[in-house]
Amino acid sequence: MMIKGRAISQGLVKGKVVKLDEAFSFLGGVDTVTGDLRVREGSNISGKVFVFTNGKGSTVGSFVMYDLMVHGKAPVAIINKLAETIVTTGAVISSIPMVDMIDTDLLREGDIVTVNGTDGSVCIESVSCIRTVSSAIVVNGRILVLHRPETARSFPGGHSLVAGKIEPGESPIEASIREIMEETQIPVGKPDKEMKPFFVREGNILWEVTPFIYRLDSAEPVLNNENVEFEWLTIEEIKKDPKMVVKTYDVLLKLLDP
Repeated sequence: MMIKGRAISQGLVKGKVVKLDEAFSFLGGVDTVTGDLRVREGSNISGKVFVFTNGKGSTVGSFVMYDLMVHGKAPVAIINKLAETIVTTGAVISSIPMVDMIDTDLLREGDIVTVNGTDGSVCIESVSCIRTVSSAIVVNGRILVLHRPETARSFPGGHSLVAGKIEPGESPIEASIREIMEETQIPVGKPDKEMKPFFVREGNILWEVTPFIYRLDSAEPVLNNENVEFEWLTIEEIKKDPKMVVKTYDVLLKLLDP
């Protein structure tokens, strides 16, 4: 599965991911002689693809990266959500391929990835992508939420909007309207809003999700066997629901924004 980001430092390498879900400072954050991380016991970035959200801390961090390279303990590549000057400079002077503007939430510790710092892409091995739609049905300020069975193949026991796969030859809008009818028997026309796709990782599957919103005067859902129950929730109730599928609340905020 290929993810497109922004090229920062040139080079093409393949390696295993070591990941931090936080900002990182090379100054004080790593032992330059061994490559051991000081912020997480038992992790070493030497020869690995080092993934973290963004850099922080002193400008000396650039020279710490160079020192890692001199000792032969530098990471083979760096992936960030958003590059900042210190890490960018360190990657360039140390000849470490680097890519940013990547959703690092899509990467897992131990993933094998190919990083192309020249064209700004990251390829994750053994991960496949499935195109889907997710549709919000809104009536009087409340949003239709479906409860998935515990036996569901994706997000078992989770709560979601009306969602499903895009069939071959089908447009996202066509898939959205079909899925709503199949799962709820609610007829809808043109959506009030469509957003660009976003990605959600579940195991070795990357779901490419295109969101829609439909505002209706009334609706009476009749569920098929793909869901066990439904409820009408406010956006705040959805925010507090621990079983809600990831990113649902954030996507709804954008869909509801006029």
